[in-house]
Amino acid sequence: MKTEYTVDYLDQLESEAIHILREVAGQFERPALLFSGGKDSITLVHLALKAFRPGKFPFPLLHIDTGHNFPEALEFRDSLVGQIGEKLIIRKVEDTIREKKLTEPRGKFASRNQLQTYTLLDAIAEFEFDVCIGGGRRDEEKARAKERIFSVRDEFGQWDPKLQRPELWNTYNGKIHKGENVRAFPISNWTELDVWNYIRREKISLPSIYFSHDREVIEFEGQLVAYSSFILLDPSDTILKKKVRYRTVGDMTCTAAVESTAIDVDSIIEEITVTRTSERGETRIDDKFSEAAMEDRKKNGYF
Repeated sequence: MKTEYTVDYLDQLESEAIHILREVAGQFERPALLFSGGKDSITLVHLALKAFRPGKFPFPLLHIDTGHNFPEALEFRDSLVGQIGEKLIIRKVEDTIREKKLTEPRGKFASRNQLQTYTLLDAIAEFEFDVCIGGGRRDEEKARAKERIFSVRDEFGQWDPKLQRPELWNTYNGKIHKGENVRAFPISNWTELDVWNYIRREKISLPSIYFSHDREVIEFEGQLVAYSSFILLDPSDTILKKKVRYRTVGDMTCTAAVESTAIDVDSIIEEITVTRTSERGETRIDDKFSEAAMEDRKKNGYF
């Protein structure tokens, strides 16, 4: 009797991601996994558990803390790290601002996103990391679609989309010159919907912020921004209480919520299936400043 085996597309994505993680561990001397407490980095941790258990991770988790985080994400970060028993390194943008005498951003939504580049590059230099693993996906934003899975940065941490290497037949070239650095993206070929389907299949826990909850927000140019001490209210602003959830978790100053009643993964998947807007396109205020906002930051060393 002939036995037929079927491979789910999530199995293929998982296998590719695990292969990339193991390639990173095999080709580099000092890797780190960038971890924020968001769904993509949580998925990366889950994949790393599959790739390396029962052994320890061959890299620490690195969080660049802007100081404007959602409390739910930080609480989940610390809880998860405690559960898996891996090393977490935290470097704070606030310390970088003080040490380098940087100018704190001003304005209604004063984001520290651009300043976290300094903190990341300092952390890379401090620990001599030669590769940082990130949760970037090609469906998020135009600039990220230009990334290779092994994306090379020069000795100044800068990214040039025209100087990236070909990647054929799942072969990744991690050779770099002294001072250069690589960003590795194991879930580069995943979409937002793929991540959520994988979370459902693997029963991965997430911060409560991803599910519908009551939150005080203000409406700004059609977006719902969480009311917090980090934003500068105008006299015309009205604080509203809405049922919302977050599609992506960045800083409270630059990440908008979406109105939603989705309280579980199945209902979130239903919402994503019918939406026509990417998660960053709908919810990231800092990406709306210009068409090239993300690409400009990446060229200067961001993520």
